[in-house]
Amino acid sequence: MTAVIDLVADLGEGFGTYTLGEDQDLLDIVSSANIACGFHAGDPDIMDRTVAECVRRGVGIGAHPSFPDLRGFGRRAMDLTAEEVRTDTLYQLGALSAFSTYHGTRVSHIAPHGRLGNLVATRADYADAVADAAFRADPSLIVLAQDGELARAAAARGLGVAIVGIADRAYQADGTLVPRSQPGAVLHDPSVIVERTVRMVCEGVIETVAGTDVAIQADTVLLHGDNPGAVALARLIRKELTAAGVRIAPLAEVLGARYNRYKADSSLT
Repeated sequence: MTAVIDLVADLGEGFGTYTLGEDQDLLDIVSSANIACGFHAGDPDIMDRTVAECVRRGVGIGAHPSFPDLRGFGRRAMDLTAEEVRTDTLYQLGALSAFSTYHGTRVSHIAPHGRLGNLVATRADYADAVADAAFRADPSLIVLAQDGELARAAAARGLGVAIVGIADRAYQADGTLVPRSQPGAVLHDPSVIVERTVRMVCEGVIETVAGTDVAIQADTVLLHGDNPGAVALARLIRKELTAAGVRIAPLAEVLGARYNRYKADSSLT
């Protein structure tokens, strides 16, 4: 069966008069968007504009909640309780949901940002807090996550789970990301990133920093847009995936295709 993948980027990550990333160009490439909800970036005006542009272009809308770390862009660890993580997630999801409702649409997925996004893969209490907030707010939400605790917690509640593959980040042997504080955590060579992405989608593996392959089931590929050459790289990734016979589609279609493959495989056993 033809491989189907969602392409997602983190958008709306400016603040006030400051801008970050090439959102308008990325919106022509992606099928989904993780939109900053004000805690690590974003403000009401930016959220409103970003949601409106997603609606105009048919791009799926996702909440991108973070630790309340505007100064550190949500990339620093914070000693929050699980209850604070739950209420912070609800607060941010609620804000983006309001803008989505205003523009005649809805939030279709949720994807924790930065350090929170890393911690929910390994901390069961944080994962349960985010999954509980998502489920109680809207049980039809799809949770974007790395393999780990958040994926488990979301699936346990009956939420749709989409595993995210990150094209320009290095992976450790256990399938987790190399921390940004370590050398080589972020990849910059376009040819390497494109090759890794095509293998990840078509073969279901990615090379680790140890030189070995680790299995990865990617339902969506995260394209970063906040560094030089990011848009050109995103276009190249989409072009090469298409050339490899991969169909680009929103998350709901990707998960539907995965379910159909599961049913087809089950019928053969």
